[in-house]
This record gives sequence, C-alpha cells and structure tokens, in this order.
Amino acid sequence: MSKNIRNWVTGFARIGERRELKKVLEAFWRGEKSFETVEGVAKELRQRHWKYQMAAGIDAISVNDFSLYDQTLDMIEILGLVPERFKDIDEPVKRYFAMARGDENHTAMEMTKWFNTNYHYIVPELSSGMTHRIDISKIESEYAEAKALGIEAKINIVGPLTFLANARRVDAADGDALSLYGEILPAYEALFEALGRLDETVVVQVEEPILVTDRAPELSLLVKGAYTRLAQVADTLDIYVVTYFDHAKEAVAQLIQTPVKGIGLDFVHTDLNFPLLDAIGESGKVLVAGIVDGRNVWIGDIERKVSQLREMADRIPKERLIVSTSCSLLHVPYTLRYETELDERIRSWLAFGLEKLDELALVTKLFNEGASALSGDEALAFARNREANASRRESKLIHDSAVQARMADIDNLKSPRVAYEERIGKQHARFGYPPLATTTIGSFPQTPEVRAVRRDFKKGVIDESTYVNRMKGFIKECVEFQEAIGLDVLVHGEFERNDMVEYFGERLKGVAFSENGWVQSYGSRCVKPPIIYGDVSRPEPMTLFWSSYAQSLTDRPMKGMLTGPVTILNWSFVRDDQPRSTTCYQIALAIRDEVEDLQNGGIGMIQVDEAAFKEGYPLRRIDRPAYERFALESFRIATNVAREETQIHTHMCYSDFNDIIDTIEAMDADVISIETARSGNVLLKVFKEHGYKKEIGPGVYDIHSPRVPSVEEIEAQIRSLLEVLPARQLWINPDCGLKTRRWEEVRPSLKNMVEATKRVRESL
Repeated sequence: MSKNIRNWVTGFARIGERRELKKVLEAFWRGEKSFETVEGVAKELRQRHWKYQMAAGIDAISVNDFSLYDQTLDMIEILGLVPERFKDIDEPVKRYFAMARGDENHTAMEMTKWFNTNYHYIVPELSSGMTHRIDISKIESEYAEAKALGIEAKINIVGPLTFLANARRVDAADGDALSLYGEILPAYEALFEALGRLDETVVVQVEEPILVTDRAPELSLLVKGAYTRLAQVADTLDIYVVTYFDHAKEAVAQLIQTPVKGIGLDFVHTDLNFPLLDAIGESGKVLVAGIVDGRNVWIGDIERKVSQLREMADRIPKERLIVSTSCSLLHVPYTLRYETELDERIRSWLAFGLEKLDELALVTKLFNEGASALSGDEALAFARNREANASRRESKLIHDSAVQARMADIDNLKSPRVAYEERIGKQHARFGYPPLATTTIGSFPQTPEVRAVRRDFKKGVIDESTYVNRMKGFIKECVEFQEAIGLDVLVHGEFERNDMVEYFGERLKGVAFSENGWVQSYGSRCVKPPIIYGDVSRPEPMTLFWSSYAQSLTDRPMKGMLTGPVTILNWSFVRDDQPRSTTCYQIALAIRDEVEDLQNGGIGMIQVDEAAFKEGYPLRRIDRPAYERFALESFRIATNVAREETQIHTHMCYSDFNDIIDTIEAMDADVISIETARSGNVLLKVFKEHGYKKEIGPGVYDIHSPRVPSVEEIEAQIRSLLEVLPARQLWINPDCGLKTRRWEEVRPSLKNMVEATKRVRESL
C-alpha cells in the first residue's frame, strides 16, 4: 500500500442493502438460480460496498470480509482444513454449502455465536494429523478485483488463536483445539507466505477477538511466538492484529514485543484500553483506534471522539494513528437512506453503516486537519451532529412517567416462584402429558403465501377482517397437522409474526422500527432489530387473540409464545443513555403483563424464549455478575406472575452452558428446550453433571439444515438422550423454530420425530 493510512473500516456488511445476497442464495439452494448468478450478485455487492467506502474517504478497504456464508467457514477452505466427513464431495461449491447447511448424506457442521453478538459462525472440526492445503484463490481474486478499481486493499483474516479457540477438536474428549497450535500455526505461515506474494506491500488485518476474553491470559503465552513467526514470513507483509468488544491488555503486552506493524483496540465498548496507549506509543507500533461504534446505531458525538483522539495523540504520534470502527459494520444495518417512515427526531439520532462511513471520515478530517479544513457540506454535517446529540439528551420523546412509576416498585417483583417440586406435580395433573412429550419450539414455515398476506395487510391492499381470516386459516391448518401426526403439546405457528423480536417491538411503546434495517444472523438469515429509543411499555395485549383462537381449536395444550425480556434487549439496538439493566426491567414489565393476560385467558403453558440469554454475557468473567443479576431478575419479573399450575417454558439457542448452568437453574423455568443436534449430547451432559432437576427438551434434529432425518436416526438420538437423563425429565422437539424451513421438509421431519418417540416409549 503506497499511501499513508489515516482510517479504515474493520469490515463491511455483505448481505446487501436490499438483501440481494440472501435472495439469490436461497434461489440457488432451491435450484432456481445458477451458481454463476450467485457469483455475479456477490461481485456486484463487493464492488458497490468498496465504492461506498471510497466515496466516503476510507483509506484502506477490506477484501475477504465478504462471504457467501461465513468468514470462519471461508478460513476452513482457505487453510484446506475440510473435515474428513466432507471429503467425499468433490465439487467445491457443494462441499462448501454441505458443511454449512448439511445435505442428504451429511449433517451440517456445528454453528454458534460469534462472541457476544447475534452473528453465528461455523465451528471448525479439527484433529491431530490433519494436513493443510492453502488455497488463496478467493483472496487473490478479490484483491485483483479491488486493485482493478484503483483500491488499495487490506486483507481480512481470522487469526490463528481465534480460529483455534473457536474450533472443536473432534479427536479429544475435551474438544479443546488449542492443543493443536503446533500443527495449525504452520498452516498460517504457509498462508501468510502466499499472501506476501500478492504485492510489493500487503496489508493484512488479522482479527483476534479471542484476545479480549477470559482466555486471554492463557493465550498470551502463545501471542508473542505466533506473531513473531508470522510477521517474519515475508518482508512484504504489514500485519495489524485487531481486537474488539473488550480490552486486550494481556495481548498488547506481548504484541508490542513482536514485529507486527500495528495493534487494533476497541475504545467504544471499554475504557480499559486507554491505559495501554503509553506502551504502544513507546513500542513504535501503529494504533488502530476503534472509535466509531460498529455495533450500535446511535450517532457518535463527533466532538468528543476527536477530543479522545487528540488525547491519544499526546502519547502516540498522529502519523501512527489509524481511525477505525470499533468492529465490523456487519453488525449494523446498511443505510438510513430508505427509511422514510421513521420519526424524523429519532432518525436524526441514528447512524447505520453508510452513515458511519461519513462519521468516520469526518472524525478523521477534524482530527488530522482541524475544523478550518472542512468543506461547507462537512461543516454542516458537523453542526448537525452537535444539534442531534443535544436534542436527544433533552427530548421528551424518551421519558414516560407511567413507566417510571412502575419502575419505582421494581425490587418487589424480583422474587422466585414457589418451589419447583410443588409446581410440577400440579402441572402434570393439569396437562397429563406422557414421558418424552413431543412438541415444537414455536414457529412453522413462513411460506410466500403467509408473507404475502402480511405484506398486503401492511400496505393496505387487504382490510383487517380479511387479514385476520387468512391468518386464522393458516393457524387452523397448522393445528390440524399437529393433531394429525400426534404431537402432545401444540403451538399456533406464529404466522402473524415477521420475527420473534420485531413482532413484539412493533407493539411496545418506546421502540422504533426501520423498514430496511436488516442485519445478518447466519448464512442467508437476516433480522431487523428493534431500536429502543425511550422508556418501554405495553399499550395492549400482543398475543392473546391468536393464542386464544388456536386453543379453541384443540383439547390439547397450546403453548402461548412470547419472547423474553433479555432476548428482546440483546437482539435490539438499545438506547445508550441509561443502564441496559433499566431498559431490560422495563421490557420485563411488559412481558409480565402479557403472561398474566395469557394465563387469565386459559393458556396454561407459556413459553418465554430467551434465545439470546447467553449472548449478552460480558466477555470477561469479572463483568458477568452484574449482567447475570439483572438478566435473571428480568426473567423472574416477567414470569413469576404465573400461577403454580401454569407451566413456564423457555428456549435457548446455540450456547456453551457450562459456565451459566447455575443461572439457568435460577431462572426457574419449568421446561427448557436447547439446541443440541449439531453438538451431540455434550450440552445435555452439562445439565446431568450439574444435577439439574427440571424438564429439558434437547433438540433431536437440526432445523438449520434442509435434510429430513429418518425415523431411525431420531430414534437413535432419543435413545442416546436416555443414556443421560430419564424419560420423565425429557421432552422431544426440533432444535429451534421452523419458520425458515419449507413444509416439504417440516411435515416428514415432524412425522418421523413423533414416530421415533412412539417406538422409544413402547420399549421403555
């Protein structure tokens, strides 16, 4: 790279501002589009995103931050570390998507959360003796593509320590892949050697977020050796080790002793990186200062950010400071340019991806050149930023006296329910469900027909009466199907819901929604997070009408389906002008009101999903007690209004439960369902070893894959569950909701699940 780098973006979103990549991928998977069409759309998006950054004045623009599914999966392919069980697939594209999604002969690789975000990555499967085969064709192609557009690119790479720490060793009982450090580092050396041949100077951004977690002290023993070796592979490489989401003090102490060019730190989500500035300054390293928030949507205080940078420049020369986003912009929506329905006051307080590019460029110019260098448009943008921050602080839109009055009594609502042993007997007597009770997690397929009805109602094409009747039709068909195949506990299918968080957010006061604020969750799956701008309350019941109708269709138990307060918090863009705990308690009060309405309306089983409970955990153990306290209290506030005979369910998505099992038990849900199909019974054994007494529904098949599991496969899975826990404690269900699947996959899968359960029951 020839020019001096003054700023960069850690990474950019890839799904497309109109979800173009999502749409073409799903069409390809359905056999409606060719892979050449997918590649064409991907190229168009890459180049569009690069041009956006060029136009904003971003100096170093990433390549290899774009992926057709996941960047860790891409690293598996780049390093040639494909698991043995997929090597029978010769065609690279088929193999790539089989690893991600599974196929008729292969179960998909495990998927879990990228640190404390709602983005999911594919977990590498490693074993001793694996041989690497470096293939940088993807990187090489994108690098040449960018260069042809006049872009001086940096190459994004998932670092070796993060790759290993996030992997699973399949040939070791503890699954810890860090023991393979000596075998994987040579693969990275070969990769860096290949990258070094791409140009006279090659800038490589190596992402090591694992170095901000509790594993940092352990990993710091490897940092110096790893990056000394990698930085010496080729003289053409300028290596920047970038961290985000928390402080990296242990890693910095080691990195400053290596030949790497620079170190990236997050100055948005922690103040604990500021004390590291002197050491970095004395080392001669470049600091990549993550100063623009890459995870939330509120405008930054540009004046304050420039002031922070000037304080940094007192300890690190300005020419060794790169102004950056705190993390990849993958975690925020694309742009506000299509948001025509947002309240103008709220809109003025927001910055999505493209707006953050402008913010980054303006901060960079003010820091390096001063206010006198601003153009007329830039000076106007700076003035508007000051005005918007001031108006947000003073706005009456944010505060609700009725909510504040309820919050004054919040401490009296945090107690647990009566003892589980007393409750569960009454629940068994009321519902009479058998051991290995069968159910689903909640949602059923969101077909094009379902989405069209919702869309037509939203646009005013059909009236409310027509909409309600159509939705009732979908619910009736779903209930009849569940009864016909013999499920024990039913759900209404959630056809009226666009998303498990968005649906509730749209019905809560103090919450705004974008029209196109999509964010990638995994693969082609996107979510549109609520924007919590003010005090939260529930003006009226949100789910009672639909749940009551569904229950009227059957004598079997019908679960009322709610999203829990912690998940709504963690899957929203949350106001940053008050503690997150305060916002979470306000949401909990709203869900509490809904639980009470449901049980008063005759719904005896109520599922309060906390899919994102683990996701909100701070990455450092020292910070966790405060989060655990308010998260646990919020769930209790939402659910302790339930009577003893009302059964409270919850659901949790892919997570490592080892270190939070005590908190899960303290949540005091009567039944918890968990995603386990991709990870065997490892997670379930955590509950067994802990002596967990409440009922559990481990997912018996993976809903993120299109494959239909056979009766025999599910039967074997259920029998393996019985090796861990007794039948009376177990429920049988899929891994997660079924909204992303097609009926052609759902019908046979659930039929097979019920049949497998019957076979096992008969043999008990």
